[in-house]
Amino acid sequence: MGKQRGFLEFDRMEPGCRDVSVRLKDFDSVELCMFDSDINMQAARCMDCGMPFCHGCGCPLFNVIPELNDLVYNHRWQEAADLLLSTNNFPEFTARVCPALCEKACVLALNDEPVTIRQIELAIIEKAFETGHLRARPPTVRQVERVAVVGSGPAGLVVADDLNKSGYNVVVYDREKHAGGILRYGIPDFKLEKSVLNRRIQLMRDEGIDFECGVSVGEDVSFKYLRDRFDAVCLAGGSREPRDLNVPGRGLQGIHFAMEYLTQQNKRLMQEYIEPTLNITAKEKDVVIIGGGDTGSDCLGTALRQGAKTVRQLEILPRPPDVRPETTPWPAWPNVYRETSSNKEGGECKWCVSTIGFTGNSGCVDKVHCVEVNWVTDESGKTLPEKRNGTESEIEAQLVLLALGFTGSGSDRLMNEIGLTRNQAGNINLNNMHMTSVNGVFLAGDMCTGQSLVVKALADGKKCADGIIRYLQARGSLRWNFSKG
Repeated sequence: MGKQRGFLEFDRMEPGCRDVSVRLKDFDSVELCMFDSDINMQAARCMDCGMPFCHGCGCPLFNVIPELNDLVYNHRWQEAADLLLSTNNFPEFTARVCPALCEKACVLALNDEPVTIRQIELAIIEKAFETGHLRARPPTVRQVERVAVVGSGPAGLVVADDLNKSGYNVVVYDREKHAGGILRYGIPDFKLEKSVLNRRIQLMRDEGIDFECGVSVGEDVSFKYLRDRFDAVCLAGGSREPRDLNVPGRGLQGIHFAMEYLTQQNKRLMQEYIEPTLNITAKEKDVVIIGGGDTGSDCLGTALRQGAKTVRQLEILPRPPDVRPETTPWPAWPNVYRETSSNKEGGECKWCVSTIGFTGNSGCVDKVHCVEVNWVTDESGKTLPEKRNGTESEIEAQLVLLALGFTGSGSDRLMNEIGLTRNQAGNINLNNMHMTSVNGVFLAGDMCTGQSLVVKALADGKKCADGIIRYLQARGSLRWNFSKG
């Protein structure tokens, strides 16, 4: 490494965030940028550890992190960008929204603070855009085959990008007005500004990828339409079926799924039309968010910016410990408490609390009923929540947001028309090439893995793209057969 004892000389440095009093007035990015000199110093902290777990156990994309750090330390930015892009199609996304699995697997994290890998990767890709090193490079040779990608979230975008770079003609379909999927409509601007996404989508267009937005495949166009025009189809619609809460009062107005709420706010910022009768806002309301994960945190930050009167999060699980427990030893991803930028902005989180019902007035929710729980292990070894008698309570709420995760890809007319088979978990069956039970139809991202991280969706998309390429190469000039098999 360029600075073999740098980890002994320099402490970990964070970029910091804009002041809470300022950032709650807008939806702009919360996180600040680091200077090149600071990034250089942080890259110097990378150890000559011999066994870099960061890119083996940590990074789903297998970014070659020590080499990247060494290049940055030696100011070889263009080489660093080329190396980073060889494994990660969209570092500008992961460097903003990834929880940095690599950092928890950093060898330095055994007895010190890990290298700021995420910030270094962000600096690399932004420098590449700033200097013009990252620009449109359409493939010099085009294949005859055409591929349709249905869905423009993280997985769909990486499938399209890899196929296009291999010379295949790619058309991406998306039911929404703009491309980006969850990156555009699910993740708030204060974590991922949409100008970052627009920049990448335009680059992909310039490299020859066609985007057909506002088109719902299975409704506006049929599977037969795709079958007649494309040599392969990749479905990348994400995990869209939200987990519901089956308790008394669930049908009251004012109770919404988290993604419905977040999508509306993102559309509002993009000045997309929202039906007035369906408008969801936290302004001057008591808000209860059920679910303490990242999506719940995004709802918290959004509600505070919309001017909520109060915001409370209810999580049925116990609060994770502040330090790595023995149950998740290094280099595994640790089960520890992580305070997000939204958590630092306000609101209250209650742990080990189960929601048991809702009551309302004139058909609208006004109270959430809950009870505290203990987690106990039954005779079979399964850990279950047990209600604590006498701890029942109620919380005022005019808006309730369900951030309980997702149960699968759901069902739609396209999948029913194709006739894809599913496993017991409700996910679509795949072979080792990511092909479904229907020849020539592939699946990528959360539709096959279930709800996951953006970085894992990208990694799965790359595997799917590789499967499609192998399939097209094997079949040569023969037309594909859509029979099941």
